[in-house]
Amino acid sequence: MRFINVIKVALRALRRSAMRSVLTALGIIIGVAAVIAMVSIGNGAKSQVEASIASLGQNIISVFPGSNNSGGMRGGWGSASTLTVEDAAAISAEVAGVVAVSPEMRDRNQVLANGLNWNSQILGEDVSYIDIRLWTIAEGEMFNELDVRSATKVCVIGKTVAAQLFPDSDPVGQNLRIRNIPFRIVGVLNAKGFNFFGSDQDDIVIIPYTSHIKRIARRPNLNSILIQAQSPEQMATIQQDITDLLQQRRNGRDPDFTVRNQQELAEAATATTKTMTVLLGAIAGVSLIVGGIGIMNIMLVSVTERTREIGIRLAVGAHGRDVLTQFLIEAIILSVMGGALGVLLGIGASQLVSKLNGWPVLVSTSAIVGAVAFSAAIGVFFGFYPARKAAQLDPIEALRYE
Repeated sequence: MRFINVIKVALRALRRSAMRSVLTALGIIIGVAAVIAMVSIGNGAKSQVEASIASLGQNIISVFPGSNNSGGMRGGWGSASTLTVEDAAAISAEVAGVVAVSPEMRDRNQVLANGLNWNSQILGEDVSYIDIRLWTIAEGEMFNELDVRSATKVCVIGKTVAAQLFPDSDPVGQNLRIRNIPFRIVGVLNAKGFNFFGSDQDDIVIIPYTSHIKRIARRPNLNSILIQAQSPEQMATIQQDITDLLQQRRNGRDPDFTVRNQQELAEAATATTKTMTVLLGAIAGVSLIVGGIGIMNIMLVSVTERTREIGIRLAVGAHGRDVLTQFLIEAIILSVMGGALGVLLGIGASQLVSKLNGWPVLVSTSAIVGAVAFSAAIGVFFGFYPARKAAQLDPIEALRYE
């Protein structure tokens, strides 16, 4: 009950100088609002990057051609096109925890259909490609294993290609030509939009990798191998097993391949947004420190103005710790109230920025709790010195103060 009385006295003291209390809390309000808004915008950008990477598929491990060193001639990453269909088959058969494998061929070519033409990415893939990429068919169906084994001239196209070449008709069942070779369209993929790298994922034509090798690229080596692991926890082990297997298949020669997993890509892609979020939050946090200094300043003024009141309290039996508690509670109330209003202002500001600019925002509960806790800590830290100064006043001197 005594503590409640202290709070009531503190609130009464703050109400006596309501305008000054509001202006004092303004620094905390702006500081907390800035922290919440900046962290929300930063988290929104991070979640957008993560969602874009997730659209590439789940638990993906990729094998790329590595460097080349032959006869004194050295080439950089990607110069050694030595990945083969047999490498992909070995990974599928011998590495535990692998769910699916798709040998990949990539090329850009002009495609023609319906009297129109369009330059698009041509991918040679296995049937499992759309499952690895978590892609679904909007119309028609995916080509099958028999089409892959027979190198059939069939394809599945993305929404962008469908819109460019078949604006007024259903593309399924029609033909498009790649290098003047007709491919029958058996399906249209659902739209995925742009990925993190700014590429249109729907601007794509997928054909069996065998058809790409025999009819388009006319070379045996793959551009890459796409692998899906059973779970995220197994990815590191599977990545090492793939590396060991491919190295074994090369009889100990210098590695001419590079194995990367999706987690590495995600960590690299989100590192910048994490750094920016921390930086923006730290800059906004400076205003909280400034707000705390404002609280200390006003509390020192308040101690001076209320010196006689403090003297009377001490004279009638109050202890120094009671005076210290009262002034400390006033500082904490100012900072916590400022923190609460700052949270509301920060959420509103982040939503407004999102609406005006179309930026994604993600309001973090931990950021809200942290900002309010930090503002309370600022109240304790910056309010302690004025409260201690008030508690140490000599009652006789305080009563004589005019």
